[in-house]
Amino acid sequence: MAIASDELPRHLASGLKPLYVVYGDALLLAIEAADSIRVAARAAGYTERETFIAEQHFKWNELRNSAQSLSLFATRKVIDLRIPSGKPGVEGGQALQDYCANLSAAKLNADILTLISLPRMDKTAQKSQWFGALQQHGVMISADDIPRGALPRWIADRLKRQEQTADDATLEFLADRCEGNLLAAFQEIQKLALLFPAGTLTFEQVKDAVMDVARYDIFKLSEAMLSGNAARYARILDGLRAEGTATVLVLWAISEEIRTLGKVLLAAQRGGNIGNAMRDARVWGARQGLIENAARRLKFPHIERAMQQAARLDKIIKGLRRGDVWDELLQLGLRFAK
Repeated sequence: MAIASDELPRHLASGLKPLYVVYGDALLLAIEAADSIRVAARAAGYTERETFIAEQHFKWNELRNSAQSLSLFATRKVIDLRIPSGKPGVEGGQALQDYCANLSAAKLNADILTLISLPRMDKTAQKSQWFGALQQHGVMISADDIPRGALPRWIADRLKRQEQTADDATLEFLADRCEGNLLAAFQEIQKLALLFPAGTLTFEQVKDAVMDVARYDIFKLSEAMLSGNAARYARILDGLRAEGTATVLVLWAISEEIRTLGKVLLAAQRGGNIGNAMRDARVWGARQGLIENAARRLKFPHIERAMQQAARLDKIIKGLRRGDVWDELLQLGLRFAK
């Protein structure tokens, strides 16, 4: 069974399962999901908890031994296994498969609830046998980061929990200030509850109270460029510059998306299907919508000019030409917003 972190409270209200796996790159959501499971377990009589951190030299037989026994003073126990790297190794992978098999065959103590915490898992890791065993026998809770488009709604929901509301413009402002940093966003929202009473928050109140705690990365920059969002592109680029991000890394990320978009447009220009072209260019997941929208908005000559500008930028970065690298990066991205 697979559920999103926001579906967990409703699931827990219907009863507990023997195995839960929390994974994802949103630290706040992962912490909240694991805490919710532990709270529900305590309420259900799981009074003992044993925590294992599977790092280098971890003895995997301790996991099996713990699941086969209870202390003299407890009737139910939570086994809290954390794998910070998301890579249990060959021995750990086999131990997790055996653990799931024993769970299915009722060879483990029925009064044991197991909680496994993992970071974000890439496609290769999710295709591993041990991860497949967890999927087959456990409840998988994805704690993925909130995309920028859904962030205002997420903030509105958090404000609602503390009996506060805000208009769309204020929510967008908050989203801009907190993008990519949910933990800091949570803290800023809590601060609003301390500063102001229940009810509607004004833009001025929020603007004066909230810090700029956004974290930017080059992939969000590419996303803003492909979507044609000029204001967001400029804001993220300024953030990357302030954080000291290497210009060669920024140019690489942008150029990769431009080249991919060029392949898709060229295939479409030759009469091919955009969907097939994206598959051939290895465009998956959320990138598909971004590339497809950009491909319908732009023409191939536009891409050719962008690649020429990227080549000039590369020479500026290498010191072979004179120019303002950051200004050129801004102009390159703004080509896609027109």
